[in-house]
Amino acid sequence: QVQLQESGPGLVKPSQTLSLTCTVSGGSITTNWYYWSWIRQPPGKGLEWMGAIAYSGSTVYSPSLKSRTSISRDTSKNQFTLQLNSVTPEDTAVYYCARGRSAVGYDIKGQGTQVTVSS
Repeated sequence: QVQLQESGPGLVKPSQTLSLTCTVSGGSITTNWYYWSWIRQPPGKGLEWMGAIAYSGSTVYSPSLKSRTSISRDTSKNQFTLQLNSVTPEDTAVYYCARGRSAVGYDIKGQGTQVTVSS
């Protein structure tokens, strides 16, 4: 059974970089045809897809976040990482990592981690 677990700091200062790691167990992030994505949910709002890294290592990003977002992976640790630059309080959200058969869909996601942007 595949499980995903997010980790990273819960508090980030404005203008700094938010970095989160997703550790995958029970399956490999290089398994054919799967995409590994980051999704977030600001308080009182719906889910927002941020981007994904494919089994091949290629990446795709939301156009609205592309200039600030980078997703990478460490296959030796079976982890993938989100970096969001130049954060503002509007980036405060619960951040989830997820797995899907397409870049924007998902069938499994982690429990989520709260990130607050505040000085």
